Amino acid sequence: MSKKKVIVSDVSKEHDNPIAELVQVACKFDSKITLESDNHSINAKSIMGIMAFNPSKGMSIDIVAEGADEKEALDAIEKFLVCE
Repeated sequence: MSKKKVIVSDVSKEHDNPIAELVQVACKFDSKITLESDNHSINAKSIMGIMAFNPSKGMSIDIVAEGADEKEALDAIEKFLVCE
């Protein structure tokens, strides 16, 4: 299991449809990917979960990935959320 804390950038400014695009990024990986913040935890591959979680600018999120490609998954989700 790998875990990384990130501060979300203005994803709505960088992406046309950030919720759907974040789910698409997560679904590229076999690992289980979870986003956690303020005692809330959601599956990053769930569009309804991401909509409810609503990652927004300035939010502190722990990305947790578990599986064979967890490092790559962690890096890709971080890159998306911090708009690199």
